[in-house]
Amino acid sequence: MSNITACPLDCYDACEILFEQGTIKGLKEGHTNGFLCQHLNHYEKHETIHVPRYKGSEITIDQALLKLKEMINSSKNDEILYYRGTGNFALMQEVGDHFFSSYGATLTDGNLCDGAGEEGIIQGRGSNKNMPIHEVAKSEVVIFWGRNPHVTSSHILPLIKGKTIIVIDPIKTKIAKAADLHIQLKPHTDLFLAMLLSRFLHIENGCDEEFLDKYASGYEEYYELTQNLRIKATLEQIDVSLGELGDLLRQVKGKRVAIVCGVGIQKYSDGVDVMRAIDAFATMLGLFGKEGCGVSYLGSSREGIASPFKKDAKKVSKVNTDFSLFKTVFIQGSNPLSQMPDSIRVRESISKVENVVYFGLYENETSEIADLVIPAKSFLYKDDVRTSYSHNRISIMSKVVSCDIGISEYELTAYLCKEYALPIESEEFYLKYFKSFAIKKMDGLSYVDKREEIPYKDGFDTEDKEFIFPDEFNSKIGEKDGMHLITSKSQNSLNTQFNREESVYLHSSLGFSEGEIVTVSSINGSVELPVKHNDDLRADCVLIYSGTKGVNNLTSSKHALSTKSAIFQENKVEIKR
Repeated sequence: MSNITACPLDCYDACEILFEQGTIKGLKEGHTNGFLCQHLNHYEKHETIHVPRYKGSEITIDQALLKLKEMINSSKNDEILYYRGTGNFALMQEVGDHFFSSYGATLTDGNLCDGAGEEGIIQGRGSNKNMPIHEVAKSEVVIFWGRNPHVTSSHILPLIKGKTIIVIDPIKTKIAKAADLHIQLKPHTDLFLAMLLSRFLHIENGCDEEFLDKYASGYEEYYELTQNLRIKATLEQIDVSLGELGDLLRQVKGKRVAIVCGVGIQKYSDGVDVMRAIDAFATMLGLFGKEGCGVSYLGSSREGIASPFKKDAKKVSKVNTDFSLFKTVFIQGSNPLSQMPDSIRVRESISKVENVVYFGLYENETSEIADLVIPAKSFLYKDDVRTSYSHNRISIMSKVVSCDIGISEYELTAYLCKEYALPIESEEFYLKYFKSFAIKKMDGLSYVDKREEIPYKDGFDTEDKEFIFPDEFNSKIGEKDGMHLITSKSQNSLNTQFNREESVYLHSSLGFSEGEIVTVSSINGSVELPVKHNDDLRADCVLIYSGTKGVNNLTSSKHALSTKSAIFQENKVEIKR
């Protein structure tokens, strides 16, 4: 067994790990740079599920597998749903798709995280190729647009030393306090800020016209579209000054600029348009296809890697799944009773399912109601391979220690395939297959072969190689009463893993006392939480961290426009004593 593996968490950084004497440390070589986040630093302190159980009674793994088979046998093919999350982000986690697809069950599609933003990128560029994180080191100016790197991507911090830092965020985050410029705009107004920036860039002759004439000739028409915004009224509505707009443009014109975006900016029905407008501003600056320039969002971690697993199946949206349509629901690496929007609807829907199976590491709301609980193996106890949506590394996740607790995704799938006489290759075959996409480079590290270090050097991936600017927008500002709900990632948890938050954060000027229990409500539901003060928030914002129990009672299960993506921050909320 090797003593080198990689982090399995669904995170930008995708760190590589050295395992020594029962302790995990960050690999010094490469992007991990010798340090890990606090989730991994305390990974072994978080208790995992050790023993399977059925209807609340402990059973053996063999008994659990037989019980699973009974559930499958009791259901018609189209009465079985396989709902897989990304609690473990590695490539072998998809092997379950192979069995359930082959068997004729239903799978899910859609996205609880970044789907609207990705669709916006694809509509403009023709593909979603991410600016690799290491390119930020070559930038002169870094704009953190809705991204809080100290919490979500700390390995970018060593790359930004000595650079001009601009932050666009309704929260005065740690990076915002240290920035050269912080624009604390009103939530859900990023689209209008991006359009105004493009408009003033054009007015001030700051556009890269040589680049635009070659790769984005529709920029004049887009400029005309931005003229539909009334400048003074829009600035007042988004709570940004003309001076702040001018300061930002002065900092970026003619510079190597990286725009590093978070997912919060697109957690709305018009999230596609938001991301596309930011991309349009980057295009007006001529930031694509050049070193140290571009937009870093979430690229496809599977880019350049064809899946060996069977995946063609009937699918339902992961955002608004009606569980009650199924007799047997198999849930892997996910906690839909907390993570899906509109939790009240989800709980009611899943209560009508005869057989709920939970396959994962940690106890949570879903494991509590599951009929059958099967413990998964920790990443330390199995072999896998992972890629990243933030950089181009491919990491070998070698088993670093043996353990009898739980069962791996491959082992469970192989059992089912054997029982139902369905074809499946050996685990070694799939691992070798995934490793075949790796190529070693001059630094001695492995990367996904044929991925572009600097995407779009020869134009965009559209039919004519040109960026497609938006030709309309349907968004309006401030049309709903109430306070803005923000569901950021927490420093202490990752969705519903690890140390989950338990409070609602409010500006002290609102008059609620620290520790006071308040009811936060929306058109979808309500939740009672104790108050904590946070004067880094705007006074019109309510911060409830993602993973807080009950937060998704407040959220809508509607999709973003033109894509099956969740819109967690769409609903306005009220606070009552």
